[in-house]
Amino acid sequence: MSAFILVVGLVVAAYVLLRKFVAGARCTSRAKLHGKTVIVTGSNTGIGRETAVDLARRGARVILACRSKIRGEAASAIVKRDSRSSNVVFMQLDLASLKSVRSFAETFLRTEKNLDILVNNAGVYMQGRTEDGLGMMFGVNHIGHFLLTHLLLDRLKECGPSRIVNVSSVAHQFGSLDFNLLSAHKEFGTGNSVIDVTKIYSNSKLCNVLFTHELAKRLQGTKVTCYSLHPGVISTELTRYQNPLLRKLLKPISALFSKDVEAGAQTTLHCALQEGIEGLSGQYFSNCSVKKVHPKARDDAVAKKLWEVSEKLCSLS
Repeated sequence: MSAFILVVGLVVAAYVLLRKFVAGARCTSRAKLHGKTVIVTGSNTGIGRETAVDLARRGARVILACRSKIRGEAASAIVKRDSRSSNVVFMQLDLASLKSVRSFAETFLRTEKNLDILVNNAGVYMQGRTEDGLGMMFGVNHIGHFLLTHLLLDRLKECGPSRIVNVSSVAHQFGSLDFNLLSAHKEFGTGNSVIDVTKIYSNSKLCNVLFTHELAKRLQGTKVTCYSLHPGVISTELTRYQNPLLRKLLKPISALFSKDVEAGAQTTLHCALQEGIEGLSGQYFSNCSVKKVHPKARDDAVAKKLWEVSEKLCSLS
């Protein structure tokens, strides 16, 4: 019996240590945001909603930018309840539609005077096509946010110091950008196998890091800074379109090694709030600290080309 108790004790201790390690660092900023306005895309669930709760709790006016009206309004009620703030507003935004992105920006600029923090959090992991014929992951994870940021940039500059936070992923390390493939398929990849879909997702996350890298250069001389980040391995609804059987098989393993949404929001909050990181604009963060990225994720020529291609796809040039 004593041996059994010892084994159980060791297992429990190992689990507690593993969970503590997985949870990672926390945002230590005590910044208050009264009078500030924040947009969080994809904030109806997961780390986006948890980010919105924290920012609302600090006094910010928080705009929940979500595709589904039903889910967005439900999230608004949850964020208000959990933050104890009534200064939370749902506004419809479908990042798979450039028309919707433009409509959202027009409405926001007409009805809101300030914009201090833009959190480009929304993301999808699924094949398909956007309303504009782009690959779904490239279109939503990169192009939709690229256009949104462009349309709101002047307001961010007016309200500076302000910040743009782009939620990427460690998966960007496995990405690569083939512009010939993009030209032919309007997506950085083809195929429907698990490996193909994961590769295409990784490509879209590389776009996030390169977009941030180039954006920081273009923001020099302004009071706007930008950051990309890996939130950690999070148990969220990102993979809700994944093969159901595969998702079920991986769930126990995923649960063991995944952060909860509160822990997953910490690096986003760090980039949005932490004092003294303005000099790190354009950098990539993980676990609430800046990390060095692979040369392909800071390639000036590729970042510039991605920017120019993105402008064309958004009819900005």
